[in-house]
Amino acid sequence: MTSMYSSLHDNYVSNKGRRTSCVTLAVILGCLTVLGIILALAVLERPKAPKNHESLPGYTGEINLTDQCSMALVESIPLYLKYNDNATFGIPLEQVWKDLISIASHRVEVVSFYWTLTGEDINVNSTTDVPGRDILQRLGELPSRNVSVQVVTSVPTVKTNSTDLKILKQKGVQVRRVEFGRLMKGVLHTKFWIVDMKHVFIGSANMDWRALTQVKELGVVVYNCSSLAIDLHKIFQSYWVMGQPNSSLPQPWPAKYFTNINKQHPLLVKEDNISSSLYIAGSPPSFCPPSRTQDLEAILSSISEAEKFVDVAVMEYFPTTRFEKPYKYWPFIEDAIKMAAFERKVKIRMLISCGRDSDPAMLPFLQSLASMDYPLHHISIQIKLYIVPVGNQSDIPFTRVNHNKYMVTDKVAYIGTSNWAGDYFLTTAGVSLVFSQNIPHSAWNNRTLHHQLKEIFDRDWHSEFAVHLSDLGHNPDCALSPR
Repeated sequence: MTSMYSSLHDNYVSNKGRRTSCVTLAVILGCLTVLGIILALAVLERPKAPKNHESLPGYTGEINLTDQCSMALVESIPLYLKYNDNATFGIPLEQVWKDLISIASHRVEVVSFYWTLTGEDINVNSTTDVPGRDILQRLGELPSRNVSVQVVTSVPTVKTNSTDLKILKQKGVQVRRVEFGRLMKGVLHTKFWIVDMKHVFIGSANMDWRALTQVKELGVVVYNCSSLAIDLHKIFQSYWVMGQPNSSLPQPWPAKYFTNINKQHPLLVKEDNISSSLYIAGSPPSFCPPSRTQDLEAILSSISEAEKFVDVAVMEYFPTTRFEKPYKYWPFIEDAIKMAAFERKVKIRMLISCGRDSDPAMLPFLQSLASMDYPLHHISIQIKLYIVPVGNQSDIPFTRVNHNKYMVTDKVAYIGTSNWAGDYFLTTAGVSLVFSQNIPHSAWNNRTLHHQLKEIFDRDWHSEFAVHLSDLGHNPDCALSPR
């Protein structure tokens, strides 16, 4: 400030100049005052870390933007599905779930659409349910180790004869069912784990033995990341509260559910010279406070920011609503894809699952989107169906399918729990982890999670199990194929 006053004094020496300097100084001070007010309001508007988490294990006060988080991709490859020996794979899902249970010291929280960890749950006698039985037993043993276990599931859910939750409750596990049908006319389709308020798993896998041996799944595990775990816990708490009898959605959500971590303010972490920014998005909108990035926004922004390519792997793709009648056209994701391909010449590849239970109504929408592929005008939209061979596993229902829900672009990676149809973003609960990573080009290699996810997509895209729409002949394992 001294130099500014000196400059003003040196430049204005006459009485008139002195009066001018006073006016000028007043204007400057006024501008600074206004700027200060604006900055103060901005700080006040920013969501604060909720005070009620001060007693949570792993909470250290302010959100730590330099957590030493360790991330890894997680996969489940169905039995008898064979790839080349040099293919890239994530850590086996069964191994990650067992690891999370074994390292738990005081708290485990699990959210799953439904629970069927034994063959009897779906009236099937199969030895391939052994890993599921093992997980169920290990979860049931946690309370005897003085580890608190809280489980949230959906009402309505898929029709099964499951006794999993009854068994777990008898062993001291706390269970709540969210009546999503009453609250939102949808379901709680979310799938995630939080362990000791510092380890997180998010992915496509429900608590189902078939997810371990019969269904192709993909997710991500994040270790030693208390900031992310505490943030995801806020979503868990919203489910837990809504699982109380006669609950009703708060309008608006209380401040304790607000988040400091979103698309505008991602969590910044560094591991092995790799800088990452990440955030958790959620749906439906009525379950998200204003500070939470919505799942649809995460998808649309990821597509709109891509400059070179967008690779999508998802079980179902419909530019419509699917469950609540009357059905409605819902073109938001499709419009973003077409705009990226047409206006910015971004290369689009979509790997859509096709199994025995896939809805044939999906085919016309995929054909319509693929018809835009026009290499002569540099418009590239390629669509393949991923078909898991059923083989001798035909007696197991709703299986042998690619259940993945992820996207990778040249900018970001997105790993979610929702299929790409309108209801999943309007009335159905889901979460996703969105991350981008930077590494010095001099040290570039395959260490980034982003690069590994791209390799997994390429592995599947070029595999014998991926078939171009135009090449789809009769295939008994794919309900979309000609009959």
